[in-house]
Amino acid sequence: MTKQLRQLDRVVIRFAGDSGDGMQLTGDRFTSETAQFGNDLSTLPNFPAEIRAPAGTLPGVSSFQVHFADYDILTPGDAPHVLVAMNPAALKANVGDLVPGAEIIVNTDEFTPRALTKVGYAANPLEDGSLEKFSVHPVPLTSLTVKALAGQSVPKKDAERAKNMFALGLLSWLYHRPTESTLAFLQRKFAARPELAAANITAFQAGWSFGETTEDFAVQYEVKPAAMPKGDYRNITGNVALAYGLVAAGVRSGLPVFLGAYPITPASDILHELSKHKKFGVTTIQAEDEIAAIGLALGASYGGAIGVTSTSGPGVALKGETISLAIALELPLIVVDVQRAGPSTGMPTKTEQADLNMALFGRHGEAPVAVIAPRSPSDCFDAALEAARIALTYRTPVLLLSDGYLANGSEPWLLPSVEDLPDLRVEFASEPNTPDGKFLPYLRDPETLARPWAIPGTPGLEHRIGGIEKADQTGDISYDPDNHELMVRTRQAKIDGIAVPDVEVEDPSGAARVLVLGWGSTYGPIGAACRALRARDLDIAQAHLRHLSPLPANLGEVLARYDRVVIPEMNLGQLAHVIRARYLVDAVGYNRVRGLPFTSHELEAELERVLDDHH
Repeated sequence: MTKQLRQLDRVVIRFAGDSGDGMQLTGDRFTSETAQFGNDLSTLPNFPAEIRAPAGTLPGVSSFQVHFADYDILTPGDAPHVLVAMNPAALKANVGDLVPGAEIIVNTDEFTPRALTKVGYAANPLEDGSLEKFSVHPVPLTSLTVKALAGQSVPKKDAERAKNMFALGLLSWLYHRPTESTLAFLQRKFAARPELAAANITAFQAGWSFGETTEDFAVQYEVKPAAMPKGDYRNITGNVALAYGLVAAGVRSGLPVFLGAYPITPASDILHELSKHKKFGVTTIQAEDEIAAIGLALGASYGGAIGVTSTSGPGVALKGETISLAIALELPLIVVDVQRAGPSTGMPTKTEQADLNMALFGRHGEAPVAVIAPRSPSDCFDAALEAARIALTYRTPVLLLSDGYLANGSEPWLLPSVEDLPDLRVEFASEPNTPDGKFLPYLRDPETLARPWAIPGTPGLEHRIGGIEKADQTGDISYDPDNHELMVRTRQAKIDGIAVPDVEVEDPSGAARVLVLGWGSTYGPIGAACRALRARDLDIAQAHLRHLSPLPANLGEVLARYDRVVIPEMNLGQLAHVIRARYLVDAVGYNRVRGLPFTSHELEAELERVLDDHH
């Protein structure tokens, strides 16, 4: 039978099933095929916090969404065009998000009376007409997989578990994906158990063949590669990009990189990735707790390394005392906070950007630090390099605010040329720094206000260390009131004086009266919403902050240009509070704390309301 090939400019697909159904692996493989094909893409993994959540229940549903296109895209997509539902729970949890006319590929084998009852279906939705506004493809994925593996030497349970590869094969056929990388991946993954490799490869190929031969799929779709700048690309998640950025910082500074970390969702992959790169002078230690982890990192900085600790919000709370110590000692330290939904344990696998207040103010005393935030998964690489630049140049702790969406989401990353990366070399103190041959550990560089970085044990550079207030220049213990005021103001002036680029404004028409100001991972949804409004001839400006402490020098002047400033955040208005206090601007917050990124559609509707009110 001849099948029609239809061109699309973009598709959003969501794979959904039990957390034991391999949905993250399936989505990850489809994403890799898509990256290899050359589409622009953005992903949104979404999974329970439990290692094995209760099977067949709504809280146990794990999903992976991928948005791919033949043009530059900014978000993982607002609503799926295709849902692969492995059971009734997956259907019920996700059907409300679908666009009308969406395709649903559903594993009919799992739609048993017991499974339907467990999630509150009174009748089978595949038979009661409730899905008539969608294009439903009922496929007995489990039994087809078992049948395809009938001649293989794997138990029935392992055969059933390969159904995710059958589904992947079907979707790879349906959307014209290259398959070589998945076949090679399965060989590698199951190298120790060749029978499982053969079973998964057979299931994948059976899914492809099913798409080719069944009459239920009469159309095959193609999304052509995106026109992107020439160069080598790889698909990358935010956590891996951040780890690579830290490795690059070590190479470009010539310093060893030390990571002290305690495992915590969603930051653990930074530890996992950095532990693979010993050949680049990276040392990793999994500490017994969060306090030990930052203590190790600060000790490494004292010894002349780039000290790094990675964590999430609960860990930053525990690290506060040592961050304050690093501020008093004036040593470089990078604290990575991959934010998650709180407070307390909160929703550990869901995203949020509600740690800004803690990053800016969450310490005792006047304890200023630099704070920066990446805007996309691949931007985590550049943000890590920028954090290292500031920490090394100004001898200060830097808080780097990523979040769960950036950490686990992925996009294509253009591999940079190493020569184009910033030169981060530093000079350690090597000799006394006064005419009379003394070493003053708090004698400052007049430009940066940074103190000298003296490696312990360097002859002639012995100096006192500790957390009690330092005397200006000598670093001796001091309780003098005037000295304390001088040191407090100097430490603040050092942060205020950090050289950061001006904030850039995207205002194509130059006629916008409303500015949307964002930070961190809201960049994609804000950008997509502004694009959509401009496509309808509505004027709107967008600016995005990477540096949150200090703020860019031109920010006040930028804000003053607009009649209305809107600040969308995944919190209750933390940046908005700062902007209102600092610049006396009547900023309007748009706040959502649902554990999920904004959709661009909801933001577009909100911004349109603001534009209407303004007119």
